[in-house]
Amino acid sequence: MTSREKMAEENIFLFVPNLIGYARILFAFVAFYFMPTSPLVASTFYLLSGLLDAFDGHAARALNQGTKFGAMLDMLTDRCATMCLLVNLSLLYPSYTLLFQLSMSLDIASHWLHLHSSILKGSDSHKTIDLSGNPVLRLYYTSRPVLFLMCAGNELFYCMLYLLYFTEGPAVALGPLGAIGLFRLVLWVSCPISLLKSAISLLHMVTASCNMAALDCAERAKKK
Repeated sequence: MTSREKMAEENIFLFVPNLIGYARILFAFVAFYFMPTSPLVASTFYLLSGLLDAFDGHAARALNQGTKFGAMLDMLTDRCATMCLLVNLSLLYPSYTLLFQLSMSLDIASHWLHLHSSILKGSDSHKTIDLSGNPVLRLYYTSRPVLFLMCAGNELFYCMLYLLYFTEGPAVALGPLGAIGLFRLVLWVSCPISLLKSAISLLHMVTASCNMAALDCAERAKKK
């Protein structure tokens, strides 16, 4: 049976998790389109795109439709969406451009290195972690609440930073502390999570680099 016949028999591209992935891309595109002119519309679609990320994995497990294409689609959508938002933040906050560039570089480099090392080790997904490996990364990838909290907090931080350029948002009363804008409040709450996520990405990159070096050593030893 040829590859085309196999695809016709079971169309991977129409699996439910991948359809959710296409919806995420569409929502992200709408968000990017409205970013220069309509911050509330843009942030709503951006966060909806991110929220759907919590559902494609559940659909893949429930329907037994986990695929390598879906894993790659999921990771690329995450990386590209965050990168595009950071590009927009660089335009809004030019004095912080270097920090946004470093954040983009760290995010992409750590995930690419980890994905590549995972594939070389024979893992089915970039979210598959050797349970004997780093305990922080093991918790990050095996605990869905932790993974969701880290990803959601990171995206909320950048999204609130974007919204704060235009408005503080509705006032929230904090008792004796007075009132504060909702967007600024969420920014403060999510800031530590975003910083922790960046630290995990750095650890991610170091660990993946060590894995790649170990694979190189193993291959060189076989050749001797």
